[in-house]
Amino acid sequence: MSTLQRTRDGLRAHPLALDAILALGVLGCMVAGSFVDPHGDGGTTWSARTPDALSLTLIVLGAAALVFRRRNPLAVLAVSAALSLVELVTADPRAPVAMSAVVALYTVAATTDRPTTWRVGLLTMTVLTGTAMLAGPLPWYAQENLGVFAWTGMAAAAGDAVRSRRAFVQAIKERAERAERTREEEARRRVAEERLRIARDLHDVVAHHIALVNVQAGVAAHVMDKRPDQAKEALAHVREASRSALNELRATVGLLRQSGDPEAPTEPAPGLARLDELADTFRNAGLPVEVARADHGTTLPAAVDLAAYRLIQEALTNVRKHAGPEAKAEVSVVRVGSNVEITVLDNGAGADTGAEAAGPEGDGGHDEHDGHGGHGLLGMRERVTAVGGALTAGPRYGGGFRVHAILPLKNRATTAAEIA
Repeated sequence: MSTLQRTRDGLRAHPLALDAILALGVLGCMVAGSFVDPHGDGGTTWSARTPDALSLTLIVLGAAALVFRRRNPLAVLAVSAALSLVELVTADPRAPVAMSAVVALYTVAATTDRPTTWRVGLLTMTVLTGTAMLAGPLPWYAQENLGVFAWTGMAAAAGDAVRSRRAFVQAIKERAERAERTREEEARRRVAEERLRIARDLHDVVAHHIALVNVQAGVAAHVMDKRPDQAKEALAHVREASRSALNELRATVGLLRQSGDPEAPTEPAPGLARLDELADTFRNAGLPVEVARADHGTTLPAAVDLAAYRLIQEALTNVRKHAGPEAKAEVSVVRVGSNVEITVLDNGAGADTGAEAAGPEGDGGHDEHDGHGGHGLLGMRERVTAVGGALTAGPRYGGGFRVHAILPLKNRATTAAEIA
C-alpha cells in the first residue's frame, strides 16, 4: 500500500482530523483574501490592505466552526452565516468570511435530503444576499453582493450533486449485493431440492428391490430342502431384482457425476486393508509416511472403512501438496472402545499459513493445506459426519498440522438395519 493510500485511509478513519485540515485550508484562503482590496485605485486594480481586528476574529471563528461541520451541519451553517452577516454589514472593504458559510452550505446539501437542501439553500442565499444589498455599506449592485449570491447557489448545487451521486453508487452496490445473495440462495435452494429428489429416488429404488429380494430369499430358504426347483426360481428372482436395483441405483447416482468424471469402478471400494499400499504410493512420491496401527484387526462396516481410507488419503495428499519438501507424515489407527480413532500428523511449514486461516473452531487451517479453497477439509468432514463420526483439524503446537477423526464401529445404516 502506497503512502498516499495509507494517508487517505487514515483520514477517512478520523473524519474530525480531515475536517480540521479543511478548516485550516479555508482559514488560509480567507486570511489571504482579507489582505486584498478589490477597490484600490478607483476599482481598476487590486491593492494590498490591512484587515481590522473584527474581520480577523470573524475569519478565525468561521474557520473554527468548520471543524464540526459533519457532526452538526445545520448548526455550523447557522454560526458561519451569522458571522458572515456581521462582516457584510460592518466591513468595507469586506473580508471573505462568507467562504465559511459557503463550505457549511455545501456540507448541509451533501449530507441531507433534497427538500432540506432547497429550503436551507434558498434561505441562506436570500438572507446573505439581501442583507448585503440592503444593509451593507456597498451599493446594492456591487459585484461582491452578486458574488455572495453566486457562491451560495453553487455550493448548494454542488452539494446536492455529490449527495445524489453518492446515493446512486450506494444503490448500485446494494442492488449488486442483493442480486448476488439472491443467486446464492437460489443455487442453494436448487441444490437442496435436487438432493431431496435424488434421495426420494434412491429410497424408492432401494425400498422396492430390497423388499423383493427379502421376500424371495425367505421363500428360497423355506423351500430349499423340499422343493429345490422352486428355491432355484426364487434365487433367480433375487438375482434379477438385485441386478435391477444396481442398474437403477447406478443411473440415479450418475446424475451427480460431472461430465468428465470416470465411470464407477467395478472393484471393491478401498478400505484400511489397503493402508500400507496407500502409504507406499506417497513414499514413492517423496513423502516419508509412518503408519502405526492398534486396531487389533477390527472389521469396519463398508461405509466406515471407506470413509477412513478416504480421510487418510485426502490428509496425506494435502501434506504432499502444501507442507513443504521436508515434511514428514504420521498415520495412526487406534481402536478405543466402540470407536476407531484416526490421526494424521505432519511437521510441514505450510501449517503456519494454515494457522492464520484457522476459523473459530480451529479447523480452517486446511484451507491453505487444501488446493481447492478448503473443499478437501469440507469433504473429509462430510464423510466423517455421514457415518456418525467427528472430525477436528488444525495447526499443531510448534508447527505442522493435525487431522483427527473418531469413527464409530457401527454406522447409522448398520444400526438401523439391526433394529429393523
